[in-house]
Amino acid sequence: MSRTTRIFCVSTLYGAATLAAAIDSDCFTEEDRRLLLVFNNSATPETTPAVDEMPGFEPLRAHFDAVLSWNEAIRPFHPGSWTPRADDVPILERHLRLLWGLGDDRVELVVESIQVTPALTVAQLFPEAPVHVYADGLMSYGPTRNKLDPLVGTRVRRLLHLDLVPGLTPLLLTEFGVPAELVPTTAFLKSMSELTSAVPELPVLPDNSALLLGQYLSALDILSPDEEEELHVRMVRGAVARGHREIVFKPHPTAPARYSRALEAEAEKLGVTLTVLDLPVLAEVLFEKSPPGLVVGCFSTALFTASAFYGLPVARIGTERLLERLTPYQNSNRMPAVLADALLPDLEDRAGEETIPQDQLTGLVEAVGFTMQAQLYPGLRTAAERYLTRHLGPRTRRYFKKRRLTSLGLPGGIPERLAFLPHNATARRVVRRARALRRAVKG
Repeated sequence: MSRTTRIFCVSTLYGAATLAAAIDSDCFTEEDRRLLLVFNNSATPETTPAVDEMPGFEPLRAHFDAVLSWNEAIRPFHPGSWTPRADDVPILERHLRLLWGLGDDRVELVVESIQVTPALTVAQLFPEAPVHVYADGLMSYGPTRNKLDPLVGTRVRRLLHLDLVPGLTPLLLTEFGVPAELVPTTAFLKSMSELTSAVPELPVLPDNSALLLGQYLSALDILSPDEEEELHVRMVRGAVARGHREIVFKPHPTAPARYSRALEAEAEKLGVTLTVLDLPVLAEVLFEKSPPGLVVGCFSTALFTASAFYGLPVARIGTERLLERLTPYQNSNRMPAVLADALLPDLEDRAGEETIPQDQLTGLVEAVGFTMQAQLYPGLRTAAERYLTRHLGPRTRRYFKKRRLTSLGLPGGIPERLAFLPHNATARRVVRRARALRRAVKG
């Protein structure tokens, strides 16, 4: 009887901690060998440390029999762009089995972001391997970002995820009937505690400090560098307005230095102390080591771990503009942005920015999920119509594009006089063509 080798794929420390928690919680049956396959997806992996080279990784290494590098296996190609030709899959699988000493092992895969490379590539190269997917953040609450090949999707056994939004079930992969399974919070906190203890020379945050989380949204072409700089300045002003005199800014690892200089100028103007924490550590490490008095960000997963797992006060800022700028509408960052905007308090305490009631959350997620990927989730149409009919208003309008609602024949999109058309696909196409013709004539 052949042995079983389970290959765990990881690209972030957060994901590695999640995997360690799942293993400690017996979420996986016994295997003969456990391998960690590291992806370094950064734009220039040659100059950026991989997960297994980052501070705090060592305690997590003990969960695996060996650590492998995907980048080394496919060099000189980049993990984010390389995909094999279909005809090459059999020989490439044999190559990887030889390279990693797999022989005739029964292989199982544990991956994140199954819809895209490099996780999708690995799944394709082991076409008979059962697949377990784990969520590294908030995107799993949204729909699968694009249509997944059934030869991969039907092999997925379950989705493992942290309880970042208590009471909410992920939409990801439900089109294949994949069940969601929680990774216990206590196990994740244990992993984070071990990781934190292994980080050398970790600074202690000042008492009652406000921790500002940078995300470098300009790198995603969502905001311009000047707009993102202004967003960070607003974070400082909002934190000071809430009474915080010690400000700690944790920039994104690839953010330019000028962001911190702009913040320094604003902090000096406001008469508060600013500390720029330019260390490659998780925000959760700071929550564990010296909890801040407030955590501020745009739509970072760390805002939800701070609130749900560490009981820290949090506030969001900039989500409204973000929701407006995200393109295409199906952008996988949309659901994390919606959740941050809907569930977290507004840093600036503006009128009309109250949080969405908990009993409306599932309906909101289903409605946004359907409008993002209507073809993948046709069964959510009724839920979307129900939510939009009851709750679409000034506070929730930002989550939906009027043109999108119109094209799908949903409440809030089409004019009232055409309300009899929403379920008639042919009629909707005729209306769209007529409007296109009218615009062409006017042009």
